[in-house]
Amino acid sequence: MIRKLLLAAASTAPLSTGAYAQDIATAEALRDKALKSDLAWEITEELTDMGPRLVGSPAMERAKDWGVAKLKAMGFTNVVAEEFAKPSWTRGEEWAEITAPYPQKLSIIGLGRTISTPAAGIEAEVVLFKTYNELLAAPAGSLKGKIAFVNEPMTRAQDGAGYGPAGAPRRGGPAEAAKRGALALLIRSVSTSTSTVPHTGTTAHGTDAPNVPAAALGVPEADLLERLALKGPVQVKLKLANSTDAKDVAWNIAGEIRGSEKPDEIIVIGGHIDSWDVGTGALDDATGVAITTAAAKLIADLPKRPKRTIRVVMWGSEESGGSSDAYLAAHQNELSKIVLAGESDTGADRIYALALPKGSAEHPVMKQASRIMTSLKIYTDRAPSAGGGADISGIERAGVPVINLHQDASRYFDFHHTADDTLDKVDPAQLAQNVAAWTSFIYLVADSDIDFRALGAAAK
Repeated sequence: MIRKLLLAAASTAPLSTGAYAQDIATAEALRDKALKSDLAWEITEELTDMGPRLVGSPAMERAKDWGVAKLKAMGFTNVVAEEFAKPSWTRGEEWAEITAPYPQKLSIIGLGRTISTPAAGIEAEVVLFKTYNELLAAPAGSLKGKIAFVNEPMTRAQDGAGYGPAGAPRRGGPAEAAKRGALALLIRSVSTSTSTVPHTGTTAHGTDAPNVPAAALGVPEADLLERLALKGPVQVKLKLANSTDAKDVAWNIAGEIRGSEKPDEIIVIGGHIDSWDVGTGALDDATGVAITTAAAKLIADLPKRPKRTIRVVMWGSEESGGSSDAYLAAHQNELSKIVLAGESDTGADRIYALALPKGSAEHPVMKQASRIMTSLKIYTDRAPSAGGGADISGIERAGVPVINLHQDASRYFDFHHTADDTLDKVDPAQLAQNVAAWTSFIYLVADSDIDFRALGAAAK
């Protein structure tokens, strides 16, 4: 009964007070201003112009310094760069070629954090698996002295749902191939494109199981290798070189727009500032940094700031992991004060759906947020938000409510983790639509008293 009363009270809050009406008008004005703003584009341009930003690289340190300076210059307060231990991995020489039946070079890229081959490389016969499950079904020892090759394609989907299944060989394949005696692993890029440009991404590299050197092929060359393997034996020579530094560090960079009435209540938003080492990380994730930073800046420029504090975080090690755990550890004592968290990390194509914390859809503030989103062609998902982002996963597991502003990922995985992830792939109009959605929504939450935890508890 108590839960029902809480939910009823939350759902029947007054809609027509002057202050509330002013909030709606302000949110609409922010939305419209964001659609005309170039701020997110300018931030994206500045960040991508620094080049690839892999943990442990000079560019990553430059990006950290840039992030601190940028937030201060834009008027954010409590600007910090929170350092945490993060071993680094640096790519070295890489190449591959078919040596039989027809000699030809292959476009490959080492999977992130893969181990190296011997200095002279590895040459062996390729064993084809059309799916990852076929590799998993292979008996122990069956790949001794061979190179395992998984050619499982990725399905294109607006919500990016094909990424999880297609990424399984990348994440766990090296260890599974090693268990079966393989010398190395090749995979089809986790990609929705037909480009010869290969896609990287982190692979398993734990010490609890053996691993083998692993690389990805561009899609046409993966299909070539399959065709040849179906006709007879195929021999490939592969070299991967890299180095590691167990004592390296990374940083989560943050700044705040302090709340005018309830500064201890915090909304955490952001994107990750690191990228892979092959492109300039425009879609993954300079745009996420830019979208959320621009949204907070537009709110900060209001004549009166909202009640609650908005904290923008530029997470420093999403690609190889670590940001989430580091942020959770550093902010353990304020988790109860974080009223909401959200992360932008699927490029910058238009947002098409808003997912809200459980039990909050009928709250007046969320109803108005949904109405404002409608003009941006964003619908409110019936399913509650979950899995708000890799970098906020730690605080989400600890009970912090999250939102999902779902971006159209139809073309995102054409460029994801490749040398083609560059500024020219960003559509300025769609980028601005993202900023408009984030700005108007975050403002409404920041200037309200909505309690997502209580609403979620009442809805159980």
